[in-house]
Amino acid sequence: MSFHDFKYCWENFVDNQGMPFRCWKKVHRNYKFVLRKLNEILRNMNLLSEKTFNYHFGNQLRVKKPQGRRRTYLCYKLKLPNETLVKGYFINKKKNHAEIRFINKIRSLNLDQTQSYKITCYITWSPCSYCAGKLVALVKSCPHLSLQIFTSRLYCHWLWKNQAGLRYLWKINISVLVMKEPEFADCWDNFVNHQSRCFKPWEKLTQYSNSTERRLLRILRINRTDLFLAQSSEQDPGLNDLVDAIKRLFLDAHRPRD
Repeated sequence: MSFHDFKYCWENFVDNQGMPFRCWKKVHRNYKFVLRKLNEILRNMNLLSEKTFNYHFGNQLRVKKPQGRRRTYLCYKLKLPNETLVKGYFINKKKNHAEIRFINKIRSLNLDQTQSYKITCYITWSPCSYCAGKLVALVKSCPHLSLQIFTSRLYCHWLWKNQAGLRYLWKINISVLVMKEPEFADCWDNFVNHQSRCFKPWEKLTQYSNSTERRLLRILRINRTDLFLAQSSEQDPGLNDLVDAIKRLFLDAHRPRD
């Protein structure tokens, strides 16, 4: 409560006998202190704990028992035209995947169709075929929306429909890349209540990332040069035309012949 809140409460809910409200010492200083602490608490409530991040974003192929099933967490950063960042995360809920909840959130923002937007997602499991189709529909409905997905692990990558979903995302310029140390560190900095502690890579993080990347490349049927260009184009927009040309060549090479 601020000074004005206390004054209103005094005048409307206190038998003050006509006496004016007189505040006590340090009311303004105490208000600022409590407000700052409350904002810190609310901010931390919207962040992942270190334990949650390390377990669910861990890119190990298997976890030791009796640990529970690793859930899908999707953390996103939406860059608005004025350079402001909108951040948040979603978790799988019963009959409602994290990707679908994310899509509903973006649609609810009613983004200006004439403006350009960029979204970066960090996700624990790559999208299933159903969610891949919904992500494609989202981007198609907003032509100036750029979406890039970094995944820690590949979800049921042996199923042909999930493989087709990943290729479909790439086909319409939604790049799906494997999280490596820089992406894990950025996710840690933006979405974890780390108490100012720096991200510390777990054992064999790079080895697991490289293994997952090789598997993804086999699914996408592209080489590391194409992948490097896709990653580099995020830092250098001038490479976008080159990346698009390579993707067209890739798609032409795998298009069925008449």
